[in-house]
Formats: sequence, structure tokens, C-alpha cells
Amino acid sequence: MPVHPSASLRSTVTARLRAAGCVFAEDEARILLAAAATPAALAAMVRDRADGRPLEHVVGWAEFAGLRIAVDPGVFVPRRRSEFLVRTAVALAPANAQVVDLCCGSGALGAALAAAVGHPVRLTAADVDPAAVRCARRNLADLADLAAPGAEVYRGDLFDALPTGLRGRVDVLLANVPYVPTADIELLPAEARVHEARPALDGGADGLDVLRRVAADAPHWLAPGGTLLFETSDQQADTALDVVLAAGLTAALRYDEDLDATVVTATRPPVTTP
Repeated sequence: MPVHPSASLRSTVTARLRAAGCVFAEDEARILLAAAATPAALAAMVRDRADGRPLEHVVGWAEFAGLRIAVDPGVFVPRRRSEFLVRTAVALAPANAQVVDLCCGSGALGAALAAAVGHPVRLTAADVDPAAVRCARRNLADLADLAAPGAEVYRGDLFDALPTGLRGRVDVLLANVPYVPTADIELLPAEARVHEARPALDGGADGLDVLRRVAADAPHWLAPGGTLLFETSDQQADTALDVVLAAGLTAALRYDEDLDATVVTATRPPVTTP
């Protein structure tokens, strides 16, 4: 591929993507042209994208919170709105905090927090999907420059994946749980519905089944004063608050209008001495 693709080639790729329904065809064409090593590779990438494969799966990475995050085929693509979840968590992570990225997917949230926090933290991540775990291990393999050396990634079902030594010691628990109601899965864009692992999307009948499981066990894993953070939708926010309050956590709702992001923070009360 030429270092500077011709205007004609850029126009051809853009037109192909636009005809396939890509809203940001010009931006995507620029990314594909930069990623392709040969004309044959470019043709294959454009074909895959036009067939509906997520751009991030086509090029192998997603931009998230200023980082380039590796995203393998089938792995949940980090959404830009989740940057608000990270920003909220950063303010709650003191130096040497124990941070857990549960339902970590590609590991994007943990990596972004470590990059942004500005001081050392201890990071552990977990996911039930083996493809996501492999991806997260690559993304978190070398965080020496991101203030989280020695990050560990485990495979398993929620807290079952974590070392028991973390019980009662987690300061920040990021849990980007799936929250799409099962009946709404078929309404999602094909990029998500077809190309991302269903367990990363499906939150059960009302979208909150996984959250209920996380909230029920979170008090046993959080340190006193530690906080669970998760995304939800506007429609689910009140019920989500009720879920964490019933688990004995104090809760607050936060919203970012620019990103259309709703985040719940749920904190284990600190231990008080008589």
C-alpha cells in the first residue's frame, strides 16, 4: 500500500462503505487505508466491513480513552460511553488501590483507569469468555507505564474467577455487566447482535440479572468504603439503584449528557468504631 493513498482510492473505499450503510464512511475509510499492508488486505478489510463486521474487529483494535485496545473477533467492543465509567472510577482510586475489572471483555476499562489514574494501582481482571480473557491478557500484559504493573487476568464466572485473597480488599470494582434485556437483543445492530458474544450483551429478562448476582456478592469483596461501579440505561436506573441498596450498599446515580452514559456508584459503608 502506498504511504499516501490516492484521492481516487480513498473515494472508492468511502463510496463502498457508504453504500453499505456505514455512517462514518470517510473516517472508516481513513482507518482501513492506514491499517492495510497490501492492496489485497485492503480489499478483504473493505469487504468484511461492508458485510457488517465491526470496524474494530476488522482492524483488530478500538480507540478507547486515548488508548489503542486490541479487540479480537467475537470480543465485546468497548463503547465510548464507558469512558465516563472510567472517569468516575479514577476519582475513587487512591494510590495502591486494589482495582478489579469484572466482566472485563478486552480489558479496556482496567487499562484506561490505570493509564489515567496517575499513581500505582493493583489491577485484577476477569471474564467468563475465553476469547475475551486472551485479548485482555494481551492488553494488560505490560502496564508498567500505566501505573499497574503485574496486572492479572482470570477466566471464570464473576467472582468465582477471582483469587480468594481479594475478598474484603477491593477498593474499586468496575463491573461492566451486560444490561440489554433478552427480548431486545434482536433489536440491536447486526454489528453487536451477530459479531459480539451474546453473554456480553444479554442481561436477562429485564437486563439486570447479572447485576443482581454482582450486587449480592459485592459486599463480601469490597473493602470498607470500597465502591462498585457499573453502567445502566435511563430506563433501568431506578431498579438498578434498588438492587444495590437491597444488598446493603449506599448508592448514587451519575449521568454524562455528552456521552449519554448513566453510571451507578454503590459503596460499602466504612467500618465505624463505637
